[in-house]
Amino acid sequence: METSGLDEFLAEQQFSGVVLVRRGPTTVYEAATGLATPRWGIPNTLDTRFDTASITKLFTSAAVLHLVGKGELDLETSIHHYVDLEGTTISPDVTLLHLLTHTSGIADDADEEAGEKYEDLFLEKPNYAIIETADFLPQFAHKEPLAAPGVECRYCNVGYVLAGLAIERVTGQSYRQYVFDEVFIRAGMLDSGFYDRREAAPRVAEGWDLIDGVWCSNIYSYPPIGSPDGGAHVTAADLVRFIQAVRGGELLNAEFTTEFLLPQVEHDEATWYGFGLEFDMNEDGTVRSYYKDGINPGASGIVRHYLAEGLDIVVLSNTEEGAWPVIQELDERLGG
Repeated sequence: METSGLDEFLAEQQFSGVVLVRRGPTTVYEAATGLATPRWGIPNTLDTRFDTASITKLFTSAAVLHLVGKGELDLETSIHHYVDLEGTTISPDVTLLHLLTHTSGIADDADEEAGEKYEDLFLEKPNYAIIETADFLPQFAHKEPLAAPGVECRYCNVGYVLAGLAIERVTGQSYRQYVFDEVFIRAGMLDSGFYDRREAAPRVAEGWDLIDGVWCSNIYSYPPIGSPDGGAHVTAADLVRFIQAVRGGELLNAEFTTEFLLPQVEHDEATWYGFGLEFDMNEDGTVRSYYKDGINPGASGIVRHYLAEGLDIVVLSNTEEGAWPVIQELDERLGG
């Protein structure tokens, strides 16, 4: 990949975050620019930890498939078998397979495709009341389904909340502890974790967005600590370690290593969904790249693997819009 002029591009964009491009163990390009917090003027570095937003879903999927491989979870079993959903509108026909591939048909807590805003969930309930995985249930468990399970492919954050509750049920551990032990540690992601944004954790970028000329913190925009559908904090290097560990069979058995890296459900003409990953397809039906991106107030980013070039790319920003111009620029340089 041609990397000349990237430093200048990041400067022109006033990019706040990190960019890492690797081919295997070889670093092709890396940069850290902008501020980890504009309040104190502390710069981002290559080992700054960033909020990954929905990229966290990859860690949830890996944890579920690891447990499926051990026989402790079953993709085809009703989610009601693992989570007490009596009296809710969640259909007994919904399975973990539906939840991980966004085909459950359940309503999201905030249907952003329909114009609902996630921050509106906290107009009457404070965001810091949502800490444990089960705290999310009242926000969606009684909403009417959008479709029958397996009929439509529609992105749904809270499907991963239910998957996280299933993890907790069969392991007897909190979701965050299980992912830390069985995903982060096993993948060698020794600089990653779930950090409470109300605490002073070291090297954690704060999320800020420039709104009407004023820098605004994201501290009240969503729950203060990560959950199964978003919010884990990682370094760029750790995110590359994760995707390489999956490919290398370090996290999942041979069957689910293969399945994790294969498209499962068609989302639209250009994109298929997998177990958390999304697949950018060539016209001949082959996979051009697989990736997972994420966006929240004060957070945006992507981890992406280009098959023909053998490149792993990570872009992480501590602003909501910061990552996208950089992601597009890199993709165009690779023929996108």
